[in-house]
Amino acid sequence: MKPRNSLIRLRRFQVDEKRRQLNQIELMIAEFRRMAQELDEQIVAEQNRVGITDVGHFAYPTFARAAMQRRDNLIASADDLRAQLEAAQDALGEAVEELKKIELMEERDQERGRAALDAMEQDALDDIAGRRAAR
Repeated sequence: MKPRNSLIRLRRFQVDEKRRQLNQIELMIAEFRRMAQELDEQIVAEQNRVGITDVGHFAYPTFARAAMQRRDNLIASADDLRAQLEAAQDALGEAVEELKKIELMEERDQERGRAALDAMEQDALDDIAGRRAAR
């Protein structure tokens, strides 16, 4: 029984670790999206301040151009993290399934153990009752 308990603890740890990883990726995606939104706001503010919205204009603000590039990089990074997020979700699902299998095996073993113990107790009680009846 003890090796299975260790295995269950290990699987639970793995599930918890995969949940943490999943949560961390989700937080990073949200942070990248938030930062990209802030850059969008800064770009619009800079365009309004200068009065030039045409990116191809010779006097288009350098800050706005650089902010656009940073925003695009953040969006691309967030999109790349989506693939990692899907992989982490799949890994978590597999880890949860493995944990459930092991927990079910442990539960069945415990049930068998209880049934065997109940049968032994019943045999002992039957034996005692048989002795009393023979007196």
